Amino acid sequence: MQSNESRRCSVSDARLHAVVHGVVQGVNFRYFTVRLAQRLNLTGWVRNLGYDKVETVAEGPRDALNAFLEELRIGPSSARVTRVDVEWQKPTHEFSDFRVTYEEW
Repeated sequence: MQSNESRRCSVSDARLHAVVHGVVQGVNFRYFTVRLAQRLNLTGWVRNLGYDKVETVAEGPRDALNAFLEELRIGPSSARVTRVDVEWQKPTHEFSDFRVTYEEW
């Protein structure tokens, strides 16, 4: 497992901003996302957004982010994902872990 410091130097790191649409609130989607991100050693956050959306920002190796995105497209069994809007960005390395947030970003 890589430390945060060694990951900061990786040229393969990226930042994923995704908004997941569908039946994604009240179905533990945020906690599914946290567990998934932690398993993949990603940093960032997830939050509810509006009535039928969950927003997430995650940073880490591109291959881990691709795996993260594929799982977001499916979600937990109680969710029904209809669309995922994706934006790839340069990583900022501002996060030390992955968590649910309630703040405006």
